[in-house]
Amino acid sequence: MPVTDIGAGASRGAQADGATIRDWRPEDANFWDSTGKQIAYRNLWISIPALYCGFAVWAMWGIISVQMLNLGFPFTKDELFTLTAISGLSGATMRIPSSFFIRLAGGRNTIFLTTAMLLTPVIGTGIALQHKDLPLWVFQLLALWSGVGGGNFASSMSNMNPFFPKRLQGTALGLNAGLGNFGVTATQIFIPLFMTVGLFGAVGGEPMTLVKDSGWLFGKIPAGSPTYIQNAGFVGILILVPVSIAAWFGMNNLKTVSPQTGVIAGFGKITWLYTLAFIPSVLGLYLYLPAPTGLGLLNAWFLVPLDIAMALLIMKLAAFGEMKENVAKQFRIFSNKHTWAMTALYVVTFGSFIGFSLALPLSITVIFGDQHILDAATGTWKHVKNPNGPSALTYAWIGPFVGAAVRPVGGWISDKLGGSIVTQAISAVLAVGSVATGYVMYLAFHSATPEQYFLTFMLLFIVLFAASGIGNGSTFRSVGYIFDREQAGPVLGWTSAVAAYGSFVAPTMIGGQIKAGTPENAMYGFAVFYAVCLVINWWFYLRANAYIKNP
Repeated sequence: MPVTDIGAGASRGAQADGATIRDWRPEDANFWDSTGKQIAYRNLWISIPALYCGFAVWAMWGIISVQMLNLGFPFTKDELFTLTAISGLSGATMRIPSSFFIRLAGGRNTIFLTTAMLLTPVIGTGIALQHKDLPLWVFQLLALWSGVGGGNFASSMSNMNPFFPKRLQGTALGLNAGLGNFGVTATQIFIPLFMTVGLFGAVGGEPMTLVKDSGWLFGKIPAGSPTYIQNAGFVGILILVPVSIAAWFGMNNLKTVSPQTGVIAGFGKITWLYTLAFIPSVLGLYLYLPAPTGLGLLNAWFLVPLDIAMALLIMKLAAFGEMKENVAKQFRIFSNKHTWAMTALYVVTFGSFIGFSLALPLSITVIFGDQHILDAATGTWKHVKNPNGPSALTYAWIGPFVGAAVRPVGGWISDKLGGSIVTQAISAVLAVGSVATGYVMYLAFHSATPEQYFLTFMLLFIVLFAASGIGNGSTFRSVGYIFDREQAGPVLGWTSAVAAYGSFVAPTMIGGQIKAGTPENAMYGFAVFYAVCLVINWWFYLRANAYIKNP
């Protein structure tokens, strides 16, 4: 899409070759006002729904697993927890190569292809969910494949960063990430609704019958109701197709960021690196998951660093040609101590948001959906169905909605006050809030009437989501402030990749502690981590002799 020169008022206009812009100077006020602003915001308004689709596909297993339980699929609660954990781990691993895509292939090429790729897992999921008799590994494989949606976040944020001047990066990245994050909320609001109707007629398959009460935004759906669980996958087609088309015809590559922007070569690089990223995910999960799926040899805390190390090693060894040089340039971020500080701080914010988003539905189902009765004779707890238990499908969307909604606000506030000041405040809120939430979970999990604690539980989680959402915006602003333009994009991609492992760690930790009868311990552990990051943020960016004062 050609862009004309802006005339004598600026040195030159944005020179373009088709969809690739060769001259891009957002810090030049004349250039920005005359040409840059229009192009940047057009790319942003297409990037947001593309990222929305990625989050929706990645997060859909949190809702699907709850409904599989309600429909009587022949799997245990622990096995269904693995579907959420697998999609989480896969999405986090996919972010590592995704953080390199923009430089290797160009923004428009990357956003189009990675969005179109999501059609495969949504169609596959829609087909598989029509068959209760399929083995668990089929659903685990589809959850793994859905991780592509989570991976797309890194390339999306790396792409939008250079389009905007530094003074607007907090707001722009907050809008991209915050509105894109509504994909998580969308799965939790709309998928339960779409499951109640036959959207696709005979093509969409027959409904199943609920064996347990379910729910949606406005209340319970009683057992015996027909449910089209396959719509959780198929409905993605309706948005993925138009968004992919919009990305192809409406977005741009920046030559200053992506020297090599050939379409076929770019598609090949993306496909190659995403394919390689499945190797550490599959191997790590095989070592981690219990039989019959895996060997059950690894603890979750060993799996995450092993997975990251394997992904980076494969990236380095598999790059060839000009890819090798570009990958080497991006690996230079690892020699910068601020990369590691910001990685920890972004785990506090986005890691909390996505982890709690995926863990909350099943947590509500297990903690509040059962009555917990102490057997005086044996001293053990019995868990029986709670007739007054709230439906996760009615309430689980609220937290992610709040977290996504306040994310642009966090970027805007940080543009005004400074990113690290805001990060410090929300880290303190997360630490205190996690302790309080853990205590309420303890009370509920030791009560025959856990529903009496549900309102307090939800209010506390809303506080946690709000804090993590604001913190997402503040950490984005800090990256744009701390790193130069060449490194900021790769750092955003890398930090988002590591933080995305929260989508694996939080469901795994909370699920494991629920199984052990001590769900509160997971939240207490998170609180300790937040407290440590308070010190890191203060030491690097807020103390009198900080490495970089921000502000």
